[in-house]
Parts: sequence; C-alpha cells; structure tokens
Amino acid sequence: MRGWRRARLTERTEQTATGRTLRFDVPRWPGHLPGQHVDVRLTADDGYQAVRSYSLAAPSDTNSIELGVQAALGGEVSPYLAGDLPVGADVEVKGPLGGWFVWTPQEPGPLLLVAGGSGIVPLMAMLRARLAAASDEPCTLLYSVRQPEEVWYATELDADDHHVRVRRLYTRRAPDHSKRPAGRMTKRDLADLSAAAATHCFVCGPTGFVEHAATLLLTNGYTPDQIRTERFG
Repeated sequence: MRGWRRARLTERTEQTATGRTLRFDVPRWPGHLPGQHVDVRLTADDGYQAVRSYSLAAPSDTNSIELGVQAALGGEVSPYLAGDLPVGADVEVKGPLGGWFVWTPQEPGPLLLVAGGSGIVPLMAMLRARLAAASDEPCTLLYSVRQPEEVWYATELDADDHHVRVRRLYTRRAPDHSKRPAGRMTKRDLADLSAAAATHCFVCGPTGFVEHAATLLLTNGYTPDQIRTERFG
C-alpha cells in the first residue's frame, strides 16, 4: 500500500535549538528499512496542501515512526512541524520511500557513516538497528557540525551503547577540550580509516557537505560503489 496514511503526533523531543524528533502513530504501518524516508502532507483549512520529505530516525517499530525535522528559517512546513503542530494532531504520510540509501544488519562488512548536521537522522536509524541486532561489525561515525550546541542525539551517542567509534568534527567552534581545531573535514580526518573493500559508506547532509565528503572518501581509496549519498538543501 503506497497511498497516504493518517499519522498522529504523539511526542516531540528537542535535539537542538531548531531540531526536533517527532514520533507519530501510523495505523497499519507496513514497516521500513534504516535509511528510508517518508513524505509528509499538511492540508490547510482552505484546502491548500504542502508536501515535504523527512528521514526516518529509528528502525521500524510496529505502528510508530520517528522523524527528524530541522526548522528552516523562513520555511513553510518545517517550523510548523518542529514547534507548532499540537501533540495529538494528525498529518498524512506516504511511504516508506527510497531503496538505495538503506542498510540492514544482515549486510556483512564494516560501516562508515558520515553526517553533516541534521544529516545524522537516517544514519541514526542505522545505528539503532545495528544495536538492536547486536552486530559486532566495526562501525565509525564522522559527525560534522558547526558548533557543539548543534549536535543531535548527543546523550545517546555519548552513552556508547552502540559500540561505535564516534568522531565529532566542528567547523566553526570546537569545545575547549577538543584536540581537533575547528574547520572543514579534510583528508586527515580519514587518514586512519581503512578503505577495506567490504566497507559500506553512507554520507548524508547538505549538498555541499555531501559532495565534499564523497570526494574525500574517493581520494582516500574508497570506490564509487562503496559510497551511498543522500543530500538536502
């Protein structure tokens, strides 16, 4: 079934000053794979409709889905979803969508996840699926944000329950204890990561970040068929 489904907002969680995760109850949800997304449709009282795409932040959980929403300055939909849609209100969703940017714990080989800002959302679904499956395959997360306050899932990542090697890369302001100065991701940040043929690389974030990160992976020895990308903006 690929049509629109009613989705009721049950919980909103603050991640950053402008980022939220939203949990919806979706009756008869068919399930989804880590990395997939949905379309969300809002309908105004006068009949005007707006549709936007949002990544699923967690593995499939019966009739519940979790989305990551970054409120865009001047945006038509994201600020409303992030801050104004009342808990208990309904929207419509279509999905799951996407079959390329997906990963399941059944896929053998190391995992390298590269996220820019809210691009962590679909990669978090992969990390959570990996934890639920008790996978022991090596996993590294390179997470690039402008400053510490913009890190999504900070508490969850700090808990290290995922047994993931996490590197936070700050581009504008790094915390005082950071050994790496603030700046854009460079080849040096990948220097000690083995470009093993079995490694699966997933890159998600703004368009410029994704193109830059994918180029760095290629120059570090990864092949195009190892790299899957998803971009926004």
